[in-house]
Amino acid sequence: MRGVEPGKPTPARGPARRAHANPAGRTGRPEPRPRRHIRGRPAQAGLARHRFGGGKRQEPACQERREEAVLKLPLWGSALSATLLVQVVSSYAAATVPLLGPVLTQRWNLPPESIGYVSATVSIGICWCLACGGPMLDHHGPVRTLQLGLAFTSVGIVFLSLPIAALGFAGALLLGLGLAPNNPAGSTMLMRTAPARHRNLIFSIRQAGVPFGGALAGVSVAPVVSVLGFTQAAWSIAALVIVSLLAVQPFQKRLDMERGPANRRWARMFLSPSALRRSAEVIRSHPSLPLVTGIGISLSIAQASVQAFTATYLVTQHGKDLAHAGYLMAVLLASSTISRIVLGWLADRWRRGLLLLCLLLLATSGAIVLFVCSAAGPSWALYGCVALIGATALGWNGVYMAELARLSPPGLIGDVTSAANLFGFAGSFCGPLVFALLAGRTGSFDWSYLLIAFQLAACGVVSMWRRGWR
Repeated sequence: MRGVEPGKPTPARGPARRAHANPAGRTGRPEPRPRRHIRGRPAQAGLARHRFGGGKRQEPACQERREEAVLKLPLWGSALSATLLVQVVSSYAAATVPLLGPVLTQRWNLPPESIGYVSATVSIGICWCLACGGPMLDHHGPVRTLQLGLAFTSVGIVFLSLPIAALGFAGALLLGLGLAPNNPAGSTMLMRTAPARHRNLIFSIRQAGVPFGGALAGVSVAPVVSVLGFTQAAWSIAALVIVSLLAVQPFQKRLDMERGPANRRWARMFLSPSALRRSAEVIRSHPSLPLVTGIGISLSIAQASVQAFTATYLVTQHGKDLAHAGYLMAVLLASSTISRIVLGWLADRWRRGLLLLCLLLLATSGAIVLFVCSAAGPSWALYGCVALIGATALGWNGVYMAELARLSPPGLIGDVTSAANLFGFAGSFCGPLVFALLAGRTGSFDWSYLLIAFQLAACGVVSMWRRGWR
């Protein structure tokens, strides 16, 4: 070992060396080491090089913060904006089928009642996608799945505008496939991003886009057809759908960062019967999900029947003119739009969404009975009852979607929402059918409405008993 030269102190080691680095009289941590300079410039120059393309790529978190600064929205705000836009535009496009039904059947040389087959084809497309679309949502992510749905919707509208019946029915199937992803994809995004204390309100705001889009279609589609003609109007609606598809693209990278497992065989699984069986099994992933699904079926029966038969009931059985019936339907949709937001706010404050759904069953039953009793009464009573039905029979969707998302396992939100909506849509399909059969057998709509009210009350009582609430 080399010796130490005489007259020079021995180099400090261990604690003594650290004490030497931090002289006496100074407290706290040792002074930080000076930042390394690169070619005479401070270390920040390296960051500048990253910004202008040199050096290593920035981390994904930095990119996300930069996108948030550009969009000026929190993550839940981006999710709500994207889903609400898609919900409004999809509802607008879906409303064109019943609104343009007489023109469609005339162009296809079919009887007017054939529009029912077109609507049934749309329903088949929706059920198909709800049953088998889970792998597509996992593979692409919610925003990309919504964009695929908008693409299907646009192509479906174009096919519906063609004067060939076979292509028109193919367009109706594509339209159903395009409408179906809205609820599972939207619920997946909002459940992941929405603050828990405002979750029901945020879900309800998104669901308010359904009647809002339908109301916009009701006041604008007919004037557009009269000005542009049927074909040009349909293509304009398809172009509007494409514009909305492009409008949600800025949100795609932020909101699709968390997705399910990639599966390049999603298209093959879209046609697999096993996906349908899985949709039925996933409802049992939480003890309360079957109960919530049953509530959704009961309310879906009431909602579909009210929307399908109220105008006809008022015109044929109580002598209202079409304009008066149209005003009443506008009140129905307007009250449902407002009530969805109010009920979402109430569910957040009360924090008992399932109990609120049970109470809505009983309230909807009472509102329908009042409507039947007041249909021949003064106008103010009729308008009040119609508004009450809109607030109850059509206002439950946001709270229902939020409750499904809350009860779902974290990785199965989209699957649970799809499965529950599949069963609910079956109720929407079968309910009006039974309603029409009973009305035809009895010669009156009153008994059909009372049957709807009875099944709502029965479901409400059973649900309250199952949950042990008094």
